[in-house]
Amino acid sequence: MHSNEPVTLTRDCEASMIPVGTRVTLQAGEQAFITQSLGGSHTVIVNGNMFRIEGKDADALGMEVVAKPAQFGTAPVGPMTQERVEKEVWNQLRMCYDPEIPVNIVDLGLVYDCKIEPIVGASESFRVDVKMTLTAPGCGMGPTLQADVQNKLLSLEAVDDVNVDLVWEPQWNQGMLTEAAKLQLGLM
Repeated sequence: MHSNEPVTLTRDCEASMIPVGTRVTLQAGEQAFITQSLGGSHTVIVNGNMFRIEGKDADALGMEVVAKPAQFGTAPVGPMTQERVEKEVWNQLRMCYDPEIPVNIVDLGLVYDCKIEPIVGASESFRVDVKMTLTAPGCGMGPTLQADVQNKLLSLEAVDDVNVDLVWEPQWNQGMLTEAAKLQLGLM
């Protein structure tokens, strides 16, 4: 969703200032322009500054709060395999968006590694280790994106432990974008 019309905040809500990541409280009655609503969060401009508002606070923008993602589509049939969990993990990673770029972190090339392993002694319980980067090392949104990835992965029924590491080698560059991302951003 992108609107040229301002939305009046209906209540105070927490937000992260982009790109520094500083947590602030936006006040009820302030005018916000929604620039992006993807992956359950919203990027808005208020008083000339850009902020990220989490989906749980969508009602402050007059929008419906999005329910948690469906767990593996329909009811699981058969055992929860590592391959099945891996597919759902990648689906969740594709629901995480950089607040300034309307492309998910997988297509941006920000996810460098993702390992899914069974938790020893726990039936159908998995640990996920993600190594990811940011488009710029000085971006203050790192902890916000890290938490977004962790929360989305922990929302999966079979995932009980998640570790998300921010890494800086190799340094991200536009060559890491998928073809779909390049098309979406008009780089082809």
